[in-house]
Amino acid sequence: MISLADLQRRIEAGELSPDAAIAQSHAAIEAREKDVRAFVRHDKSAKAQASGPLRGIAVGIKDIIDTADMPTEMGSEIYRGWQPRADAAVVMMLKRAGATIIGKTTTTAFASRDPTPTLNPHNPGHTPGGSSSGSAAAVGAGMIPLALGTQTGGSVIRPAAYCGAAAIKPSFRMLPTVGVKCYSWALDTVGLFGSRAEDLARGLLGMTGRTEFSGIVAAKSPRIGVVRQEFADAVEPAAEEGLLAAIKAAEKAGASVQIVDLPEAVKEAWRIHPIIQDFEAHRALAWEFDQHHDEIAPLLRGSLDETVGLTPKEYDDARRIARRARREMAELFEGVDVLLTYSAPGTAPAKELASTGSPRYNRLWTLMGNPCVNVPVMKVGGLPVGVQVIARFGNDPGALAAAWFLENALAKSG
Repeated sequence: MISLADLQRRIEAGELSPDAAIAQSHAAIEAREKDVRAFVRHDKSAKAQASGPLRGIAVGIKDIIDTADMPTEMGSEIYRGWQPRADAAVVMMLKRAGATIIGKTTTTAFASRDPTPTLNPHNPGHTPGGSSSGSAAAVGAGMIPLALGTQTGGSVIRPAAYCGAAAIKPSFRMLPTVGVKCYSWALDTVGLFGSRAEDLARGLLGMTGRTEFSGIVAAKSPRIGVVRQEFADAVEPAAEEGLLAAIKAAEKAGASVQIVDLPEAVKEAWRIHPIIQDFEAHRALAWEFDQHHDEIAPLLRGSLDETVGLTPKEYDDARRIARRARREMAELFEGVDVLLTYSAPGTAPAKELASTGSPRYNRLWTLMGNPCVNVPVMKVGGLPVGVQVIARFGNDPGALAAAWFLENALAKSG
């Protein structure tokens, strides 16, 4: 993978020009794209900007995020050739920081479940995950150092795990969703893919200008609470192997690790996540559902058809459960610095299964709004396995520092 931090250091030292850094990504896309199919559009004329902390950094943008100079097709025939007038807020944040938007990456239709043409960069017979398929695969394949995705259930952390990339789903609404196609306004979260935690921190610093992302270093002896989420059904052996390897490495590097049981209200929140997601999707996609029903991708269309009867009362009850769970979740972090859990149920499913994988180990944390970071741990059968580090709401720097600690611990143990 291409490290954003390494590029920045080389550019600042005068060893690499911003133009040469962008040319490196163009060449990598040319070399790998035919095998990975991560992009719906590659702007071959994209050049480096002259200034800004992210000058020389090529970024891929998930194709549900508006771009003024490239179509935004949302993985759907309904929007084929659709050209927004303006850039989304997060795209402008990147441009103002000096980044180069090098292309649009594939997304499942409206960031839902229907697979894209993208292949896993580690094994083309397997899915890259979804819905941010192209962004995860482009970074995992070493084409670009940074990409934007979105998560409503598990659409940043899971594909990052499958593609062996680092990724952060930040605290809810730290990054604006203005100009991002809405699926669920209570859940949709813009996230970043990079090669490791330091790259994510530098990307967020450049985008947001938030000083708390400056000078992040690996945490020292963090207190880690392990959460297996048994209520989310069984994991595959590969995922458990990855979690155990992460625990062992963390303890060896000086972390204190304890098993944590989640409060009942939090477990209940996991159950009601789909009610909130589906109720809001019916409103966010009302025009498409009414005017273009038969053109909606089949898995999404089936899901919408099945949930058409959700009532406002069910939705309001679910929101009350979520609010109670968030309060109890905050108390959990009085005893630990971060939580550690699976990023996905196992390794990436085979492509012929026509599934981008299950978000069942991600969706609770999306609903809670906590920052989550995927840390690649190992490969099992040639496919990556990751774990996710979760911090208190608003403590994104803490999540990244703990993820960095775990990366270092795993590097030493491996």
